[in-house]
Amino acid sequence: MERLQKIISQAGVASRRTAEKMIEEGRVTVDGVVATLGAQADAASQTICVDGKPLKKAEAHVYFLLNKPKGYISTAKDERGRKTVLDLLPEVAERIYPVGRLDNGTEGLLLLTNDGELMNGLLHPAREVWKTYVAQVEGRLTRAELQTLRNGVALEDGVTAPAKARVLDWDDRQGRTKLEISIHEGKNRQVRRMCEAVGHPVQALKRTEFAGLSLSGVKRGEHRALSEDEVAYLYELAKDPVSGGRRKG
Repeated sequence: MERLQKIISQAGVASRRTAEKMIEEGRVTVDGVVATLGAQADAASQTICVDGKPLKKAEAHVYFLLNKPKGYISTAKDERGRKTVLDLLPEVAERIYPVGRLDNGTEGLLLLTNDGELMNGLLHPAREVWKTYVAQVEGRLTRAELQTLRNGVALEDGVTAPAKARVLDWDDRQGRTKLEISIHEGKNRQVRRMCEAVGHPVQALKRTEFAGLSLSGVKRGEHRALSEDEVAYLYELAKDPVSGGRRKG
């Protein structure tokens, strides 16, 4: 059961505020009975009408976690005919969209859903949802360079917010560093640009966590449905500008 104004808004008829006004004006009925403000309904089993016209039945919300390989575009479709992440979920009938993006050369965790409210909440800057990446970068980072990543890096579109960064490994033979970095912003190609700015271009990049969810048990190119508990947790996170997705699991 959900509030009528939310159901009407999700159906694309009007904003929530306008929907409230429609209800107050007696323009909304549920199973033939004029609704009152504050009433709830089940959009799947009840007939809701606005000005006598039934709302279209809402599509059931679905939620997936994908381990994206390199070479796939993080969009629903591509005008240039390139492979998109939806090609990796051919059995999903609903129209789903990625929550944010990973560029063509980046692999790792990507959420997909048809729940626009949750998507917008997780992507809102005020929520500060943390994203963790493992990057292979050229050369060996100094302590000063690592601290710069943590404090904030000056990019063309502004200084980045403080990040979490640590060296995982150093390969003397290959001359490269494995770096873990966590950010809560969504600047375009941010991790790549941050590393380039301190003199260590990225050779390979993988997102390992998003909003506290991990790739555990999901192989490259595969996906799984989120559990009810995970969806409920994400909803709490999408409404909370403080927690930022520090849950592990």
